[in-house]
Amino acid sequence: MTSRQPPRTLYRHLTSWLFWLIYASACSTPPPPSAPHHVEGGGFRNLYGPTLTKSMWTFMKMRISEPWADHEAQASEVPRVTPDRSRLMSPQETQVTWLGHSAFLFQRGGVNLLTDPVFSERASPVSFAGPKRYTPLPLKASELPKVHAVIISHNHYDHLDLDTISELDERDAPLWFVPLRNGELLTDEGVDPARVIELDWWQQRAVTIPVMRQERTQERVEVSFTSTPAQHWSARGLFDRYEMLWGSWVVEVKGLRVFFAGDTGFQEALFKEIGERAGPFDLGLIPIGAYAPRDFMKTMHINPEEAVKVHQLIGARRSVGMHWGTFPLTAEPVIEPQAKLKEASEAARLPDQSFTTLALGETLTLGDASTAPINPSSSRSAEP
Repeated sequence: MTSRQPPRTLYRHLTSWLFWLIYASACSTPPPPSAPHHVEGGGFRNLYGPTLTKSMWTFMKMRISEPWADHEAQASEVPRVTPDRSRLMSPQETQVTWLGHSAFLFQRGGVNLLTDPVFSERASPVSFAGPKRYTPLPLKASELPKVHAVIISHNHYDHLDLDTISELDERDAPLWFVPLRNGELLTDEGVDPARVIELDWWQQRAVTIPVMRQERTQERVEVSFTSTPAQHWSARGLFDRYEMLWGSWVVEVKGLRVFFAGDTGFQEALFKEIGERAGPFDLGLIPIGAYAPRDFMKTMHINPEEAVKVHQLIGARRSVGMHWGTFPLTAEPVIEPQAKLKEASEAARLPDQSFTTLALGETLTLGDASTAPINPSSSRSAEP
């Protein structure tokens, strides 16, 4: 196991403060709720879990006192491959490609879908400070196939990047699916409000996407998007915590059902409900990193052992680990999430290769159009 080391220079402390002050500012107690996850007077809260009392100063104390891995020095341990662009441009099968952190390119039936795309060098409100990539982007946004739709889990800077949104929107004019009240972030950047779909938890929207097939004929593919809960929070600044909703997503394309967990803590009742109401799933995209130090992170970030429980509770046939190997956000060694996922999968006696990780830029094939999905085509009504 790679040993953990404190940051070696004062600069590394200073350049991460801005991001982490915003990040930690969301860790104070929210107002009391007037509805299950809506707060009276505006804003949102989690359905489960203890009330958060950590402050910005608590985080700063932890950040200085706890040993952190030297992510830059360990970056070479993250497996990387050169993406096969011809395969991405003309996919013959259903496939998913890991683009780093929580960003995936999912392709099925001519539809190209992105999750939480961040193509900037830093997960930060500014370009000169904050967590910087320690592994390179496998693809630039300009090298992607045409993007038809994007799902965003919440407004933290490592999941919602305005520069990336502007670039993708100018290039492809995709549909944008965001949790409630996040739409203004996109429309303020010039995104057409008609292409921004805001959904509350358990709301569902089906859209028809025109795609070009290899025979140069156009096909119209129906895709269903359902906003589902997560145990997390939102904040872009020091004074806007909990004002915009966060969540996970269920996407169904031609009968194949995908669960994208976004960023979340573990709560058995929450994931059991998702599995019962929207599962089982052909593919789960589940975070496995950003969990240490555990006493500080456990309420809002799952670790690999909990990720395996999520995989089981939602009824996923196949899952891929995400939220690791990209930005220096937490204390664990770079490769530890991958190693601990393997241990947890073996301890839970999961079928071989049912919950794995991908190399940066690697594409996982899920089968061609003739492969029967778990949920053959019957779209469920998610709204109560």
